[in-house]
Amino acid sequence: MHDHDLHALDEFEDSLIKRFEEHPVLAGITRLPAEDFAEVLLQRRFVSLAFTPSYDLAIDLLGDEEGLRIARIILREEYPDELGHTPSHREDMTRDLYRLGISREALVASRPTAATLRAITGTLGLIADAGGHEDADLRLLTVLRFWGEVLVSAEYGRLWERMGPVFTREGGNRSRFYHPHHVHDAKTHSLATVSLLSGTHSDRLATRVAELLGREETTARFKEMEERTLLLKTDFYDQFLPALDRVAA
Repeated sequence: MHDHDLHALDEFEDSLIKRFEEHPVLAGITRLPAEDFAEVLLQRRFVSLAFTPSYDLAIDLLGDEEGLRIARIILREEYPDELGHTPSHREDMTRDLYRLGISREALVASRPTAATLRAITGTLGLIADAGGHEDADLRLLTVLRFWGEVLVSAEYGRLWERMGPVFTREGGNRSRFYHPHHVHDAKTHSLATVSLLSGTHSDRLATRVAELLGREETTARFKEMEERTLLLKTDFYDQFLPALDRVAA
């Protein structure tokens, strides 16, 4: 595969990212009533809780040693400090939710909706299915990068439009989860120019994805996995369309 093929894939991928960012709920996030925005965040929390089992499942199915190492590093970064003095990323998220005004009572009472459960089981199903193909390594790393990093950064960038004023009103940026993940998971280099020296999670994964793509005759599998990943993400946000309709009404 030539560099111009990677440039074409970049354009394809960027168009999917743009489609996701333009989902009505994400594009209209600042217009949602406070209680509906809180519900988006509480439901999204359950998807975040599925991040580590999704990575663990993919690691079980990966055969590529370099890809495995990158995935293990990312997974371990979710739980810094083996002595237990530092909160995990999930705890940082809960702390951000409290700072946004969501009460512990609301967090305790929250349960995943049917649509949220579909998003979680659909992701695990997509990863499991990817592991059964000859090009499993390419498929798995593509999903980990697009589902767990690239689209998450785009998603949190949209949510930040609503959160930013809360976290920055006291001077500085007080977000411990949403803003760091928006920055650290971002796609900052094209597939054609990325290197292992690139700092973000998505760029590190992209380095190996680009190398594996170089062995493929076609880009169809990469495109298929990204499209299926996008569908899982947009289906999750579709459940909040009625809230947006109520605002319009």
